[in-house]
Amino acid sequence: MKHLKQRDIDDLYAAITRLENLEECRKFFRDLLTETEIRECAERWKVARMLWQGAPYTTIEQETGMSSRTIARVHKWLKQGKGGYIMMLRRLVVLKDSQ
Repeated sequence: MKHLKQRDIDDLYAAITRLENLEECRKFFRDLLTETEIRECAERWKVARMLWQGAPYTTIEQETGMSSRTIARVHKWLKQGKGGYIMMLRRLVVLKDSQ
């Protein structure tokens, strides 16, 4: 990855924004990532949602099998990250409320 430039990363983000539906997302991410990587991302997203809903670490550990260290890391990103988790959580709440 020595030659990877920010433009290359931005190209990936731009490709993601072009996905039109869930099936396209499944296809693209399955080609892009391994099954394990997809599951790891999904687990972190689940932890973020559970933290957002106020679930205690012990409940999250029991339900997800994630370590308290990983849960703490997701919690830190939820509170002090770039705002991506919060943005998407709020968006999903709005979508859910409008359905």
